[in-house]
Amino acid sequence: MKQKLLLFLLTLSTFTGTSQITGLVSNTEGEPLPYVNIYQKNAATGTTSNGDGNYELAITKPGNYTVVFQFLGFQTKEVEVSVTSFPFELNVTLQEETTSLDEVFVDATGNPANRIIQAVLEQKPVILDKQKAYTADFYSRGLWRVENAPEKFLGQEIGDLGGGLDSTRTGIVYLSETISKIAYQAPDDFDETITASKVSGNDNGFSFNSAQEADYSFYENTLEINAQLISPLADNAFNYYNYKLLGAFKEGNKLINKIAVTPKRENDRVFSGVIYIVEDDWQLYGAELTTTGKAIQVPFVESLVFKHNFKYDSQTDLWVKISQNIEFSFKLLGFGGNGRFTAVYSNYDFEPQFERSSFSNEVLRFEPEANKKDSLFWQQIRPVPLTLEERADYQLKDSIQEKRNSKPYKDSVDAVSNTFGIFDPLLGYSFTNSFERWRISYSGVASTLNFNTVQGFNATAGLFYNTWTEEYNQATYASLDANYGLDDDRLRFTGNIAKRFNKINKRTLGITGGTKVQQFNAQEPISKLVNSISTLFWERNYMKLYELDFARVYYSEELFNGFQFYANAAYEKRSPLFNTTDQVWIKNSVDYTSNNPLAPLNFDTAAIVPHELAKFNARAVIHFDQKYMSYPDGKFNVSESKYPTLTLHFEQAFAASDSGFNFTQIAAQLKQELDIGNKGNLGYTLRGGTFLNGDDISFVDYQHFQGNQTRIQMQGRHLDGFNLLPYYGFSTNNSYFEGHAEHNFKGFILGKIPGIRSLNANLILGAHSLITQEQKPYYEFSAGIGNLGFGKFKFLRVDYVRSINGPNQDGAFVFGLSF
Repeated sequence: MKQKLLLFLLTLSTFTGTSQITGLVSNTEGEPLPYVNIYQKNAATGTTSNGDGNYELAITKPGNYTVVFQFLGFQTKEVEVSVTSFPFELNVTLQEETTSLDEVFVDATGNPANRIIQAVLEQKPVILDKQKAYTADFYSRGLWRVENAPEKFLGQEIGDLGGGLDSTRTGIVYLSETISKIAYQAPDDFDETITASKVSGNDNGFSFNSAQEADYSFYENTLEINAQLISPLADNAFNYYNYKLLGAFKEGNKLINKIAVTPKRENDRVFSGVIYIVEDDWQLYGAELTTTGKAIQVPFVESLVFKHNFKYDSQTDLWVKISQNIEFSFKLLGFGGNGRFTAVYSNYDFEPQFERSSFSNEVLRFEPEANKKDSLFWQQIRPVPLTLEERADYQLKDSIQEKRNSKPYKDSVDAVSNTFGIFDPLLGYSFTNSFERWRISYSGVASTLNFNTVQGFNATAGLFYNTWTEEYNQATYASLDANYGLDDDRLRFTGNIAKRFNKINKRTLGITGGTKVQQFNAQEPISKLVNSISTLFWERNYMKLYELDFARVYYSEELFNGFQFYANAAYEKRSPLFNTTDQVWIKNSVDYTSNNPLAPLNFDTAAIVPHELAKFNARAVIHFDQKYMSYPDGKFNVSESKYPTLTLHFEQAFAASDSGFNFTQIAAQLKQELDIGNKGNLGYTLRGGTFLNGDDISFVDYQHFQGNQTRIQMQGRHLDGFNLLPYYGFSTNNSYFEGHAEHNFKGFILGKIPGIRSLNANLILGAHSLITQEQKPYYEFSAGIGNLGFGKFKFLRVDYVRSINGPNQDGAFVFGLSF
């Protein structure tokens, strides 16, 4: 205790002697002003006041300085100070800005705000050209706060979220900071090196704050925030916004126009608020713009507020962004919260000397020991001082971190979570030893109970064991499952053991085997839940099954960036199965079909004969030009890409009990999703393949396709399967090709139709095709509406689908989920 007290006093004395100009910024009523820009005039040094209005401006030498205080809605203030010793206290009161139309010429024949916006749009190419390449220093701070959090969410224990929640279930659950150096070159080259990272309550943590993820510019036509939102300065902005000149004020010899921005249509993907434009320069001086969860189609988000501030750079004749603050609030199922992400930019260089090697696919990395900086380092370098709440969170979580990592504490937490409940035999149970990092779980039968006509009612119970190293770099998994069918009176076992060696290339090696009931299409196109409902209530037993005895070794690894490799080798014994029950809850005009997908009305003949074979599968997934972020404990790939993903697949069956069952199959697939600005999202999949020596192979090994006959679609995006295709009607052992395309307009169409736009729904158009050698081409065309639901729950989708197969045509509504 004495050592900790001494350390605290030494830290405090060092802090009070740090070279800083510090103080409080408030309004005329004495209320603190958060996120005021404070910078040294004609210098790169700058900062922002924190949420409490306090600031710290790094000044290293005594002397005479001019400190500028700039805040949207208030008069910019310049204060001349003579600093003789540190810390130097400078408290400032800002006056509210009074705007006046007397400052500007108002043309009665037109809207003066439109004239200003048009001038900005004409100047935009020049502005973007000057910003096409730069380097800068970047600071970020992220904070999430939760209010009235429940004890459980969706049946899972929440706990105290790392010590952040108090007795009222309220508090900070995430607080993190980064210091980094960034580089950018148009159109999309970005590089970030994080030199310092701090996560509250985790000395070994690495912040996920990223400069590229926080890079929002209103000079771009759209800003991607789940959906593509139209900027008030987009080329087509007049189609979406109304503008009103509220007035103007002087900053030095510059005239700043204050313009109100309002959407023309309430449910467009747009912002509302105020922007400030510099007269004659026709550039942004500042922006305070708000959007909603409804606009970005994340209903539990209440609001998102963007505050951008700019500073004039005389060398480039640019008003450059020096700070950005994003505030958000959310509410879901009775609890909510809020937070903010603060960013400060400094030391811009708009004439960097980039080389070919300046940018690579690695867009983010950490310097060694980036997360080991002590509190003294952060006090000296942090441009935005901590608020009292943030300081208390750091102190609390840092003080309890050692305790929470101790064996007595973890054992006490485990003792609570390991308590056995009365319903656990049905629902499942888990026993965890957090200190030694292992867990054993039992999965109850309640969640796996289902029905099919081969087994009748059946369920699976299992044991699962896993252990992991610190930070989950390595992990080992083992499981044993038992499935019992009531009507066929069979108990079948499967087991699995696997090890993940790291989180860099994610090398994984495993072995699995046993006996199980398997759909002929191993991709399982019909879920057990949907099949149970369609069978018991509609008397349509679409699921077709065979028995599989198997032993399989599998391996996967990212061999190099963008090249993921998967392989497995297996021994398989396949046996036919037959229906054992005709139980139904609601009798319909149809009867159950047999378990033979080739002859649904033949109950005595099986689709396959018993046989054995060995199989080898190899698959390569290639992400061209894949960007990634390198963390000390893992590699994280960036999903967005301007190129499609290519998958190559090779399958070889050999050593079969009947030589006719041996075959070779090769296949390839291209898949991509593209953002088309405010026009929505386009996705497509192209897949094709062929069999070599496949004339006499088992029906199990045919190429099956993702059909659907239930009128229920569980895929969010329909890019891998069909809506009305029979499950096994087009299965082939020859060459094949299938294509899928879907465009989600994200409100671009329906958001413009009066009455309908209040639904905030999405028009979705789709097209699908399948070509095989045995049958005429199959086509589907669909028109659907997504983002339907009630209140904050918008996950329903309805499509009308029309199928064409030669002279055969069909049409139906398909209902589904789209999260």
